Amino acid sequence: MSLKVFEQQEIRSHWDENQEKWYFSVIDVVAVLTESQNPRRYWSDLKIKL
Repeated sequence: MSLKVFEQQEIRSHWDENQEKWYFSVIDVVAVLTESQNPRRYWSDLKIKL
């Protein structure tokens, strides 16, 4: 696992060598984009709405 920095906040990421793709933590991305105090709850509510 490696960390990427966006807007001075860390986002967990993983490089899959077999598929040659980056994977990012949805919770970390939600936290950065929404500035939510509880990004896990925000993501959970969003999944229910979708």
